[in-house]
Formats: sequence, C-alpha cells, structure tokens
Amino acid sequence: MLMESPSIILVTGIMASGKSTVAQLLSERFEKSVHLRGDIFRRMIVNNRKEVNPDAGNEELDQLRLRYRLAAHCAEEYARAGFTVVVQDVVVGTVLNDFLSYIRSRPVYVVVLCPDTTAVALREAARSKKGYGLWSVEQLDRVLRDETPKVGLWLDSSELTPEQTVDEIIIRLQTEALIQD
Repeated sequence: MLMESPSIILVTGIMASGKSTVAQLLSERFEKSVHLRGDIFRRMIVNNRKEVNPDAGNEELDQLRLRYRLAAHCAEEYARAGFTVVVQDVVVGTVLNDFLSYIRSRPVYVVVLCPDTTAVALREAARSKKGYGLWSVEQLDRVLRDETPKVGLWLDSSELTPEQTVDEIIIRLQTEALIQD
C-alpha cells in the first residue's frame, strides 16, 4: 500500500453499490486497519429508531447525523491509535458535508461508489439482505448524483469486480480521493 497510515477513508454510495464488500477488501490491504460499518450505530437504537425515508423530517435527519458523529468519533479514535480506518456507510446528499465536518483527523479520503442503477438493481436482487423498500434504487441514485457534493473519488464500478474496484481505488486514492481543507 502506497499511502501512509493512519488515515480515514470513507467508502460511500447507495445501498447495494458494493460498499461492504469493497470496504472489507480495501481494509485488508493495510497492515493495521479497521473496517467500521457506520450502520451499526443505527441498528443499536432499540426503541424509537427513525428510518430515513424520501420525506424525512428533522427527527430522522437528527438521528442520521448522530449516527455519522458516532462513526466519525470512532474512526478518529482508531486513527489516533495508529489504524487506517475504512468507514463504510450510506452518506449521500448534503449530509456528506456534515459527515466530513465531524472528522478532524487528516488525511481523510472519500470514495463514492456509483455503479449505474441497473447494476445496483441486479446486486440488490442477488443479495440476501434487502435495503430497498422506503426508497427505490432510482430515487436514492438521484440523491447521490444530484445532491451529493462532488468531492473525492467517484467510481463507476458497474463493470468492475470488487477486487478490480479496490485496485482502482488504490491507484487513484492519493490523487482523487484526498480531501483538501
């Protein structure tokens, strides 16, 4: 691996874009690494969990930002302990700026997986867990492409295997994914 450790890498994209698989494979490329699954903080809420839907209000967005703050805090603690942290979560729309504001550690990188909707629909159909219900693939893809700040490395992984996707991330990480302050 060419980059220095420790660092924080956010791998984001819509549901079924390959985030979990790619984040795991990417984290395995570092000698001292953590794969931090941001959704764990949502799942920890036992009662009164607010799911983010297309018409989300303040309560839902407040819980989403809480999840992001917790993930960012944990990522920073791991980075402070010398780990390269690959944070994986759905961070799309204007809340990407919120997430990035919670991370003070540097360097920080953003990788946005953006396969086309046909590839996402096929991946969703092939997996056991189902992410879509409140959202359609097309709705969430529109938020990704139309409302998400264009920062970091945007990678169309429609035709790439997970291993090829990670190889491409490694090649382009320093030049395209690094967030400059």
